[in-house]
This record gives sequence, C-alpha cells and structure tokens, in this order.
Amino acid sequence: MARNAQAAADRTEDADLAWRNLKSADFALALAAPALGKSPHFVLHHVAASPAAAVRHACKPDVPELSTDNAPNGSIAVDNTPAPNHWWLGLVVPKRHARRAVTRSLLKRQMRVQADGHRDRLAPGQWIIRLRAPFDPRRYPSAASSQLRDAARQELEQVFARVVTA
Repeated sequence: MARNAQAAADRTEDADLAWRNLKSADFALALAAPALGKSPHFVLHHVAASPAAAVRHACKPDVPELSTDNAPNGSIAVDNTPAPNHWWLGLVVPKRHARRAVTRSLLKRQMRVQADGHRDRLAPGQWIIRLRAPFDPRRYPSAASSQLRDAARQELEQVFARVVTA
C-alpha cells in the first residue's frame, strides 16, 4: 500500500513539472502576441497568463448548490487551480507546411524536446511554437530523415537561445 502511495506522489510531482496542453480557444490570444523569437521556419509566442479554460474551471464549484444538499464543498482539484508557476505549450504545424503525418510528428517531437530542455529558464505562461514555412522537400526528400530532424533541432535551439537570453 505504501508503494502505491509513493508512486502516486511521484506521478503528482511529475505532473506539476510537465507542460500542460493549451486548448484551441487559447491559441488566438497567444498567436496575437508579438513573436519573441523567429527563424526561417519557426516562430515562438508567449503570453504570461493562464489560459481562459483554467481560469473558468477554477471558478466553478466542485459540488453544485442544491436546495436538498447540505454537504460541504470538496477541495479544489489540482488541475483546476490557476497557479502562477504553470507552463502551457501549444504546437502549430499546418498541413500546408508539412504534408505528411510523419513529418508533422517529427517536427512536433523536436518542438517538445526543445521546450522541455529550456523550460526551467522560461517564464511561466502560455507558449506557442508555430511552423511558419515548409522545409524544402528537395533538400529533405525523406519525410522523417535524420537531416530534417537535425535541421529542425538546430533552428529551434537558436530560437529558444534568443528568448532565454532576452
């Protein structure tokens, strides 16, 4: 039993350290913010606020008010509290810039890896990484080549390096 409690505590700590995903309604606000970093293929946006969905859920009571219910309200769930030190990540990889699903997955994976690697030096809030131009298919003919992965990683490192030092 103690082993299960420790495993649950470890998962809770990991969840607090993990990126939270943005909902589609929150993308408009973040994408309207000025770009913090740009490269030929990627743009990085940031809004230093909790997503609207997190604020909306935090205001909801856990137990609805009923005339026949005198039970006390439960505690607020961890995911519903808009804590100031949370990070939300949104990735935008349009099909018009990366036609094949393999390529889109490869680019999103590289975006997440770079975001995770720089997270401790980034301000809390909503972060959006957007693919703004396609990679040249003549230069990278394979949908998921190591050359494409390395090129995307190098560009993303440069974008994050500019934001971290700024």
